Amino acid sequence: MDMMSGTDKRVGRIVVPEGLQLDSTKSTGGESRPGVFEMISKATTFTTDDAKYGVSVADLDKAAADASPADLGVPAWAAKQVQALTGDHRRIEGLIASGAWENVDPRLDATQILRELITRSVSRYTAWGLLGDNSTGRSPYDTLILASIVEAEARKDEDFPKVARVLLNRLDKGQRLEMDSTANYTADVRANDVHGDVYDGDNPWNTYKHEGLPPTPIGAVGDRALRATESPAPGKWLYFVTVDENGTTLFANTFAKHNQNREVACRNGFLKVGCA
Repeated sequence: MDMMSGTDKRVGRIVVPEGLQLDSTKSTGGESRPGVFEMISKATTFTTDDAKYGVSVADLDKAAADASPADLGVPAWAAKQVQALTGDHRRIEGLIASGAWENVDPRLDATQILRELITRSVSRYTAWGLLGDNSTGRSPYDTLILASIVEAEARKDEDFPKVARVLLNRLDKGQRLEMDSTANYTADVRANDVHGDVYDGDNPWNTYKHEGLPPTPIGAVGDRALRATESPAPGKWLYFVTVDENGTTLFANTFAKHNQNREVACRNGFLKVGCA
């Protein structure tokens, strides 16, 4: 009875929060956050009387980096981009959707587990409208990338469609996205207010340094962010800033107004970099 009871005895179930990355991360406060791969490893690894089951994070890293898109269950609308990043496990970032995943079979190898999760995620994304008509004219994969940034940047429900509009307005103007979430994506430690080496990092995910979209999504996407990206709010905003711990976010059409909004965040102590 003891072996059959309690959540700590449950095998093969993971819950992927919205915005979670494949890799485990740390914040400036020293807190660690398990990534998708660590969750899969923990949920599938156990020992019985006669055998040991499960896959390691290293196993998942290697499978994600080296297995063919077909073997990983990558959909046709993402296959070209995933193939282009062969050798980098982050190429399947975002292809595992947020939410609960039941019955991840610990008897499967790493490639088979990823294939199962990606295939089931494609069905979930399809149900959320990814392959349907949307008002942006963006491809399904670009829409998923945008939605992952919205997921990382927006705090309150009403702000998700507005953040999506800011991203699209910047892309339409040829303006760099300059999102902290994209600069943080490859950082060893994730800061609330990006600066220093993270800001200056010359990697393709850093939209402070590179124009257009990053090469992959930056985390697991949920229904709310995806639908907001498919149907963004009308508006001319080009800037936004979160100004307090409650997630209050101010939007602006001009850089001058954005700077005024940033000063609100500075006065609240929410931002410290670039404050007067």
